[in-house]
Amino acid sequence: MSAVPSLASIPVGVVVERSKSASQWTDYYWRPAGVLAGVPETPPWSKLSDDGDRVSFYVGAAQIDLYRTETANYRDNLQFETPLLWIILRPTEADPPYELAAVTADPAEGEAMTESGANLVGTVEMPEAMQETIAAFVAEHHVEQVFVKRKRDRANPEAMARRGPPMGGGRK
Repeated sequence: MSAVPSLASIPVGVVVERSKSASQWTDYYWRPAGVLAGVPETPPWSKLSDDGDRVSFYVGAAQIDLYRTETANYRDNLQFETPLLWIILRPTEADPPYELAAVTADPAEGEAMTESGANLVGTVEMPEAMQETIAAFVAEHHVEQVFVKRKRDRANPEAMARRGPPMGGGRK
C-alpha cells in the first residue's frame, strides 16, 4: 500500500468465515479463514460452505504486493514457526458487511491496518508456495542495512545560561 510501485505481486483469492455470535450486541462473528493461490472465476461473496453454524464465503481477489524496502519484514515473517498473511476487511454500510481492502505478507503493515479500529484484520497461514515465492523475492532483493547510531551534540551549558528575558507576555 505504498506510493512506490511494487516489484512483484502474488494474486490470491480470499475466504472469510461467518459464525453465529454468543454476544447480545452482534449477530455474527466474522474472521478471515484463508487464501487461495491464484484467483478463481467465482463471483465475490459466493457461498462456499454452510454447516448451519459456520458459513464460508469467497470474498474476492487481491494482490500481495512485494516491495524491495520491506524485505526485512518479509524475511522476519518467513522465520516464524508459521508464516502468516494479514487480511484486511473494511466495514461497509450495506450488504455484504465488508469489502476486501488488502492482503499483505508484511507484519508491520498488517499491524498498522489495525490502528483505525474500524478494520477487521486477521491472520491466516501462508501457503507453502507463497512462502517459496516470497523467500525467492527476499533472496533477490534484500540489502542488509547497517545500523549507525547517531552521536548527539553535547549541550553547551554556557549558552543555556545566557538566555535573555522571555519575549512579550512577562508579568506586569
